[in-house]
Amino acid sequence: MGDELSIRNIGILAHVDAGKTTLTEQMLYKSGIIKSLGSVDKGTAHTDGLEVEKQRGISVKTAEANLVWKDEEINIIDTPGHMDFSAEVERSLGVLDGAVLVISAAEGVQPQTEVYFKALKTMKVPTIIFINKIDRIGADVKRVLGEIKRLLTDATFLLDVMEDKDAFIEALADRDDMILEKYLEGEKIDYPTLKERLADLTGECNIYPVLYGSALKDKGVSKLLDLLVELIPSASRGKTDELSGIVFRIDRDRASGKWTYVRLYGGRIGTRDLVHNHTKNMDEKVTRIKKLKGRKQIDADEIIAGEIGCISGLSSAVVGDIIGSPLEIPKVPNIAKPLLTVKVFAKRKEDYIRMVEAFQELEEEDPFLNMQWIREKNELNIQIMGMIQLEILESILKSRFDIDIQFGKPSIIYKETPAKKGMGFEAYTMPKPCWAIVRFEIEPMPRGSGLSYESRVRTEDIKLRYQREVEKQLPITLKQGLYGWEVTDLKVTLLEGEDHVMHSNPGDFLIATAMGIMNGLSNTGTVLLEPIISFRISVPEDMGGKVLNDIAQMRGSFDSPIISKGMFIVEGEMPLSTSIDYPIKLGIISGGKGVITTKFSHYSEVALDRGAIRERVGVNPLDRAKYILYARNAIK
Repeated sequence: MGDELSIRNIGILAHVDAGKTTLTEQMLYKSGIIKSLGSVDKGTAHTDGLEVEKQRGISVKTAEANLVWKDEEINIIDTPGHMDFSAEVERSLGVLDGAVLVISAAEGVQPQTEVYFKALKTMKVPTIIFINKIDRIGADVKRVLGEIKRLLTDATFLLDVMEDKDAFIEALADRDDMILEKYLEGEKIDYPTLKERLADLTGECNIYPVLYGSALKDKGVSKLLDLLVELIPSASRGKTDELSGIVFRIDRDRASGKWTYVRLYGGRIGTRDLVHNHTKNMDEKVTRIKKLKGRKQIDADEIIAGEIGCISGLSSAVVGDIIGSPLEIPKVPNIAKPLLTVKVFAKRKEDYIRMVEAFQELEEEDPFLNMQWIREKNELNIQIMGMIQLEILESILKSRFDIDIQFGKPSIIYKETPAKKGMGFEAYTMPKPCWAIVRFEIEPMPRGSGLSYESRVRTEDIKLRYQREVEKQLPITLKQGLYGWEVTDLKVTLLEGEDHVMHSNPGDFLIATAMGIMNGLSNTGTVLLEPIISFRISVPEDMGGKVLNDIAQMRGSFDSPIISKGMFIVEGEMPLSTSIDYPIKLGIISGGKGVITTKFSHYSEVALDRGAIRERVGVNPLDRAKYILYARNAIK
């Protein structure tokens, strides 16, 4: 792995069961990295390393492999397809130079396909679409191409036209003004020029090339590898001398401890270097570096821009941390959203503390777990994407930590948002020494906008270091609103305030902000929000009326159904709270012939009596006297 090779970090993304891991196997086999093909169904796939992956036949963790094709180096990043593990995909998006989006020729474009493509498009990641399983019964490439144009993009380019130069010119002229101009003026256009323009347009995400084949039958795999090096731009090494990288994965080894996977966008990291963790604002010393060679990790002296490295010594790092400068790091859209919260219990009481420690370790690897440990109640809560994730967590706790656990019944994660515009005020000036006065304006914002903050206060009134305390405390306080849920979709403006040259202390504005914000929320009131999912249900035609009735009962809405080849297909939206058990019910009433696929859509207002109130953890800042004592460690 030297400078003589260029490198590409390529993600393989797909809805579950599209054949993504089988495609990765073939790519590794073709390039000579593995000597025999594994099987997902038999649990022998080389990129499915966890025992639970082998048993279930699904990918749970992202797996990396390195190969060389036509003197070009490719890091393959095989991501899980099941929506319960979309957090793994989200973490991988931040390291990609290009992607292969795999779509089954039989099942077509599925909900997660749409989610992943939208993210790739937003991030401008050059993407080749591979229509897989063309040998399968029920495969219909024409139908799938129609779905791609309707649901993903109409900027597709069918790569089979490349075999006929005239067809290649005409197809590219439809997409590119430069080629069109040459064509209309009768200029001779050679094949290398066509390939170069196709590569440019792919790299700019103005075209999404489409290839079809069968990973299982080795159709189209070599062509796909060729296209990855011909059409996807390589990572720009040495783009900047300034260190810039992102942590996208944490692994642990029983012998050598914690390993941090970093994608570098700028600069270099060498062994024994002191590197700055921008997120944690601390420096740590690199003790060892490894890089992928095939499926193995080999020791290396350094990693440079464009490369992925596995680093030992960054003991405080967690997934999502930025190493060095944040300026080169791409912004990743949020595609993973935990919608359920669940209590976790150790089956043996003596394992309780070990279980908490195990989940703290797992949270470093998956921050979306959002672990909440209520020590005084001996209660551990985590957030999850779906029910299969619980099975996986149970398996990991047993195999990795030798702890037997069980879960309570999952409940829906609601949110809150201000009901109207209002003010919050706090003058925290007693008991001395303390001094922090703040006045906030709180206003509701559009759905999905999250939290925005602005300060209009001069540094002569509140010093910059105290204003930073306000900004730091804001998201912490908003984790629990009037009904115990996170408050979102709001703008908070610090309008005025005051510190004191003698009496203000570090931490005073943390306390004042918590009380001032909760005072503001009590003035505005809050509205409960519930998660809404979009769905696609397919059942035998004679069951259509029953399904539509069920959707209405679940407070759902739907578009005009489609009847095709004896199947009734309907799409729409419904609350997660009313439909959480519906996949099981649908399987029973349809004799296993019904299929439902879902994805998160948005949060929507719901009446309090149809939602839920969550018990607050810790002291409520609205109980001002008690909260001040609690915040000053005078009471527990």
